[in-house]
Amino acid sequence: MKKFNIFLAALILGVLILNSCSKDFLNVEPKGTTLETNYYKTADEAFKGLVSCYDPLGTECGGTYSNKIGPLNSASDDCYAGGGSSSDVPAWQVWNNYTIDAATGIQGDFWGRNFTGVYRANTLLSKLDGVPMDATLKARFFAEAKFLRAYFYFDLVRLFRNVPLFTAPLAPADYFNVVQATPEAVYAQIEKDLTQAIPDLPETVTTAENGRVTKLAAKALLGKVILYQNNESRMLEAAALFEAVNSSSNYHLLADFGQIFRPDNKFNSESIFEIVHTSKAMSGWESWPNFEGNVYTQMCGPRAYTGPTYVAGYGFNPITLDLVNVMKNDPRYKYTIVNIDSMKTAGACNYEKSYQNTGYFVAKFAPLKEFKDTIGGDPVLNYPNDVMEIRLADTYLMEAEALVRGGGDAAKAQSYLDQVRARVGLPSIPATLDNIYKERRLELATEGHRFFDLVRTGQAAAALASKGFTPNKNEILPIPLAELSNTKLKQNTGY
Repeated sequence: MKKFNIFLAALILGVLILNSCSKDFLNVEPKGTTLETNYYKTADEAFKGLVSCYDPLGTECGGTYSNKIGPLNSASDDCYAGGGSSSDVPAWQVWNNYTIDAATGIQGDFWGRNFTGVYRANTLLSKLDGVPMDATLKARFFAEAKFLRAYFYFDLVRLFRNVPLFTAPLAPADYFNVVQATPEAVYAQIEKDLTQAIPDLPETVTTAENGRVTKLAAKALLGKVILYQNNESRMLEAAALFEAVNSSSNYHLLADFGQIFRPDNKFNSESIFEIVHTSKAMSGWESWPNFEGNVYTQMCGPRAYTGPTYVAGYGFNPITLDLVNVMKNDPRYKYTIVNIDSMKTAGACNYEKSYQNTGYFVAKFAPLKEFKDTIGGDPVLNYPNDVMEIRLADTYLMEAEALVRGGGDAAKAQSYLDQVRARVGLPSIPATLDNIYKERRLELATEGHRFFDLVRTGQAAAALASKGFTPNKNEILPIPLAELSNTKLKQNTGY
């Protein structure tokens, strides 16, 4: 079944439909359906257009039944796909065991989420000049839309490598004549968008605007974009961008690692770019697929669980014993991994072993009873757990890496690695690349970074061999089969 085709995007989204959003600043009441050609006449309409650009960030469901973290965890050596059986949510299963092909997999959801965001950003950018509004506010809207276009393209180029590059709405006559750009051209556009966005983004946002982009979030993303291109001559350029973030008084590491991920501690001092989820939409299954809660929280809970602390989930993303063994003596273990088997053995709970069960489950997004929705809708669709796309410990470790790779300030690299470890009571270790990469796994486990880290550092083939990973193929996803029909797009090598 075709899930999304970029060449239908202009037809689908030519009518601007704003989903019912109750995500902090995304609390905009839908006004029905308005033709795009008659829209963008006022600052209020421009703002609603901006809301529509942010909205794909929190995309849930489709073939994934969650946000992007679950499938990315399945592809890594941190987790298995799990679930009810080997055929439960095939999109996760085939990435987990690397039998993914053009027809079956997660690629349609990722392609659709990100090209929806690109299309909406391009539409807003093409309209803003003609909107009568305050010049400073307009400049901020331009900057936010460019950041978001860059963010969506960064996901696309990392996931697919060879994608079309759109910087304006596509004319109908061109729908089926689009070709893929080089990765270098896509990265250049991402950098251009972020560089242009930075001057007009605010240093901070008010509580009412939580979820909107800041200047330092854009610098962090730009540093990450440069780092991921693996050009050693640019590592100190990336390090300088991270330093602007890491030295800012706006951020500091939380003393308690376990507080980072709690839904009642959103937008804490470690949060640089955070994707919002909420229970306020009170979604039910009739809302399919427009959920504002974090469905992944339900997905990663133990199946048929009865006992304290947790709510029964669907048993996806059981933790690999490899990660358990790596983390078992680390202070972050108890905030990263839940040993449900040990609780069952002690008589404290009961649960149904899922497919690929190890007895160990994701803790950072676990379905805690205290956050189960009670205000309306279906609780499984309304968990309020946000996703920190970029957080401070991540940028500390990326700066340390960039400094080491670029031959920069070794003492500063050591300091940032030490600070991440000291926060959880661990002693200093040398700031070598190997140690920094290991620290990233320990610090960021199950947050969706591991697969990308393995690929960009050349470790994927060895780390994922037991899952069936094929080098020079599985570093990226196939172009969705539906996108190849009657178009000039070419499939990625090996698929």
